[in-house]
Amino acid sequence: MSIIERIVLELGPWNWWVIGLILIGLEVLAPGTVFLWFGISAILVGTLALFVDLSWQTSLVIFLVLSFVSLIGGRYLMSRMSSEVGDPGLNRRGSRYIGRRFVLKTPLQQGSGQLSIDDTVWRITGPDLPAGSTVTVERIDGARLVVSPAETDIPKKAS
Repeated sequence: MSIIERIVLELGPWNWWVIGLILIGLEVLAPGTVFLWFGISAILVGTLALFVDLSWQTSLVIFLVLSFVSLIGGRYLMSRMSSEVGDPGLNRRGSRYIGRRFVLKTPLQQGSGQLSIDDTVWRITGPDLPAGSTVTVERIDGARLVVSPAETDIPKKAS
């Protein structure tokens, strides 16, 4: 009898706990929420095997079924959680400014200019406007913000 066979026979149901903890440890090293579900399944099989005398074949079938169910259930749970959390505009910096109003410090001439927002200077395009005008960011065009005069700055026609 080899040393591995002896360890498996002596540990009995605790083998599943050891396997479960190893799989959860692998999840820490290679995150992706795959090993986690297999590890949880192994720990559940180990807990069941402590109370019920199971053959190794039965334990293996229970592990496979629990792994499949927990993997599918875990993926479903993670997809629902990930859609509710996070910043959809994280990698599209300029999208946060769409619809917001800003005051021009420098004039917008020949359809081009600059706009300081927070600690960033953005290139902007839009109609010619003097410094001090209020503009609204309409959309993003590459690395430029497309602006238009804010409604309060549009001159009204005399009736």
